[in-house]
Order: sequence, then C-alpha cells, then structure tokens
Amino acid sequence: MIRKLLIRDLTLRDGQQSAFATRMSQAQIDRVLPYYKDAGFYAMEVWGGAVPDSVMRYLGENPWDRLEIIKEKIGNSSKLSALSRGRNLFGYNPYPDEIIEGFCRNSIRSGIDIMRIFDALNDVDNVKSTIRYVKKFGGKADCAICYTIDPHHSPVERIKAALHGRPLHKPVFTNEYFLNKALQLESLGADMITLKDMSGLIPPARTAELVRLFKKSLKVPVDFHTHCTPGYGLASVVSAIINGVDIVDTNIWNFAGGPAAPAVELVYIFCKKLGIELDLDMDAIAKINKELLTIRKELSVFDTAKKFPRPFNPVEDSFPAEIDRFFNDAIEAARKDKEDDLLLYCRAIEEYFDFPEPNELVKKAQIPGGMYTNMVAQLKQLGQIDLLEKAMSLIPQVRMDAGLPPLVTPTSQIIGAQAVSCALDELKGRPMYSNPSNQFIALVKGEYGKTPIPVDPAFRLKIAGVQNEVPYDGSHYVMQENPVLEDLDVLLAENEKEILLLELFPTVARTFLTKWKEQKARSTV
Repeated sequence: MIRKLLIRDLTLRDGQQSAFATRMSQAQIDRVLPYYKDAGFYAMEVWGGAVPDSVMRYLGENPWDRLEIIKEKIGNSSKLSALSRGRNLFGYNPYPDEIIEGFCRNSIRSGIDIMRIFDALNDVDNVKSTIRYVKKFGGKADCAICYTIDPHHSPVERIKAALHGRPLHKPVFTNEYFLNKALQLESLGADMITLKDMSGLIPPARTAELVRLFKKSLKVPVDFHTHCTPGYGLASVVSAIINGVDIVDTNIWNFAGGPAAPAVELVYIFCKKLGIELDLDMDAIAKINKELLTIRKELSVFDTAKKFPRPFNPVEDSFPAEIDRFFNDAIEAARKDKEDDLLLYCRAIEEYFDFPEPNELVKKAQIPGGMYTNMVAQLKQLGQIDLLEKAMSLIPQVRMDAGLPPLVTPTSQIIGAQAVSCALDELKGRPMYSNPSNQFIALVKGEYGKTPIPVDPAFRLKIAGVQNEVPYDGSHYVMQENPVLEDLDVLLAENEKEILLLELFPTVARTFLTKWKEQKARSTV
C-alpha cells in the first residue's frame, strides 16, 4: 500500500508572520487564492496567531472579512486552519468561557475547519474549553504540544550550584513529559496531535524519538511543525517523515526557510525519492510561488531574511547530480539515525538553493528567535545593548524562578523582558526583581496556569504578594466598554464579531472600528 503524507501550508499565516511581520494585505492574498484552490493542500493555515491583531493594527482591514473571503474563494478544496492560544485565544490574556465559546463559534461559521490549540505552559486545563467548543460547533480540534528544552547550565553554573549545595533540577522536558501531554489531549477529544516546535530548536534525533513514540502510542494523526531559524528545520522534517508522521507543515518556496518552515518543494523531492504520495498539484503551487516572489518584493521593508532562494520548480527544473545525491544521502542518514550526517546533507541542499544560513546566535542561546530579537530591541531602546550577554545569562534563572515555562508566546516575551530588567537591576546595584512586570507577576501568581514545576511559595510571596497559587478566575471578568460613536449614532461594536474583536484587542480594535465605521459612513454619503 502506497503511503500518503498530508501537507498543511502555512504561507498565508505562519509563513508571512515569521518572515514579513504579518503584513500581507487582502489584495495580495486575493492574487494567490485562485491557484490555492487547485493546489490540493490538506489544510491551509490562514488565520489566528498574529493575523487578527495585525490586519487591524497595520492594514486597517477586518480580520473576519479576511477569513470569510478566503473561505469563499477556496471552498472545500482545502481545510482552513487557525491558531488559538487556548484560554488566551488570539491575545495574551486569559478569557472566560463565554468569550472562548463566541470566538470558536464565529471562527468556525466564518470558515475555519481546524483549530490548532496550544497553551504556552502546556497546561492541559487551559485548552479544555476550546477543544469542547470547537467540537461542539463542528470543527476539528488539533491539539498542539509546545516543544521546549530544559535550561542549559554552563560548567561554571554547575560548579557554583554544587559548592552552594543547590543541586540543579532534574530534566523536566523528557520524552515521557511530551507523550503524557499528548495522551491527555487525546483523551479530551483531540482529532489530531501536533508536535509544535515554534523555535526550531528540535534536532532530528529528538524528532525521530518523539514521532516514533507518538505514532506507537496515539490513535489520532500526528502533525509535525518546526522552523528553520537555527538550522534544524529541513533535517527534522525529513526525520519526521522517515519515522511515520502523518502531516507536516511547510511554506511555499519564496516564503520558506530562515525564520519560517521548510519549503514544500524540498519535501516533494524527498517524498518522490521515498515513494510517498503528496496528492499536490505542483504546477498550481508553482503559480502561487511566482506571485509570492512579486509579493515578497512588495514586502521588502518587512523582510527579515533579506535573501531570496534560487528560482526553482521541482517539476520542470533539474539540479546537479551531486545535489541529487545529497537528497539520497540525507534519506539514508535519517533511516540510520545519523543526525550529524543528516544535518550536513540538508544544510548542503539549502545552501545550494540559497536559503538563509542558520542563525548561530539563536542556536547557541537555545531560545526562540523572536525572543532574542525582542531582547535586543528592548536593550537598544534603553541604550544598554552592552547588557545583552548578561541578560541572556539570566534567562535560565528567571525561567526556573517562574516555574520553568516553555519559551513560547507569550511566556518567552515575559521571561526575556524580565531577564533584561534583572540585568538592569544588577547594573544599578539593586536586588534582582526590583521591577517585576505585571505579566511576570501574573505568571508567578498562577493566572496563566500551572507551570511545569511549582513556583517556590517564598518567591511567589516576594513577587506577587501571595504564597499560594491563585488561578485565573473568569467570574470577575468585566466586558470592554462599547460606547456610541456620537458623530455616527452607532455603537462602536455593533455585532458579536465586533464585540469579540473589542474584547481581545481593546485598543487596536477601538481605533480600527472607529476609523472603519467613519469610512463606511463617508462612502455611503
């Protein structure tokens, strides 16, 4: 029986978010949708994440319109997928069940087929309600486990800990940890499980271990998601495919590599050699890619990679025999679990096609690229860029003090910003945590959910003023004010979809809805 691999295309959401600051306009998206209808992707991730915020904030567009237009053009040719942060939805704060229910209901009615649900702490309790409502309204619950790693302690730190009688923690993020989370999510009704590596930190050998374990232990399909930032991405995707994964996430050529996911065209070549069917129309994908090249040039001011891959169509174009051998050698290395060889061959393939080189700073720091760049930006703004090395060195301690949260949005930003603050404390001769942020206080207090390891009660008392964990309580939630726009004599938010935007993005939605309604009023005069 011929094996089939399903592909989830990320180009229109995660791809443009990772590489172009989520700046694709509706007009640009409209130019590629006719070709997407023919491409044959199992799913297209088009919404959620930063999209609802960004299209209002930067483009003055209605996020609900974006979703509904895509659904109208795509129909049922591919499933539409969105990313939700569980109880945090598409924002950064926890929300009560009535808000979660409203967003799930309206998202699915507007065109979403698959809701990918994750929690920044891998706290299963934080995704229960979203799973329930997604399934209630007819969507598929794709439950994602955030891949993360234990802090790296230098030899000096290990020696200091031993001398002061403070043993370092035992590893938390073991294979058993991730499998246990997956089994819990499956028992709650997950229709599929995604191993979600937002930082690109999972190497091929670990990918192989976890995919094999998931496939052996789970009854639902397994999806693999990663990025190319530190250089593991393509090799880890090959490793996942070799070890039986059901779905992989990719981007189309001109939006692939670097901070984004690997290219579907490279996956296509590997699968041809492996005798795996993709059921994709590569001619349609080539037409999308041609338009994406133009769009990428239009978005050049937001382009983080600044390096275009060599033009390539796997159906029509050839490449040298030695590069072809690299594909074969990479497959052989993956089959034999030879990680170093697999990485070497995959990097040679990416180098030939001019994809960005691995980000060695991110790889060495073992933190997400976005977290690193945010810390750099914060220190530059403060005129203290020389403190970067010190702030980076404080990340393991700040993370441990806060209960060892995975470094994903929003916890990565919370930990990074607090490490910068602590470095400034030390520079000015103040005790660490002299200025804890409100988000750090909420994290330590327990409002974001249960952390992988318990927070020391004494530390919680010092930071948050309470010894015991205080979980989020939705019963005290106060809805946003919805005033009448006096000049127009209409409510700022006139329907449930607009009310939901106001709840999740109060400042951004307030500005957007005001301008949007003023423009509508002028156009009808």
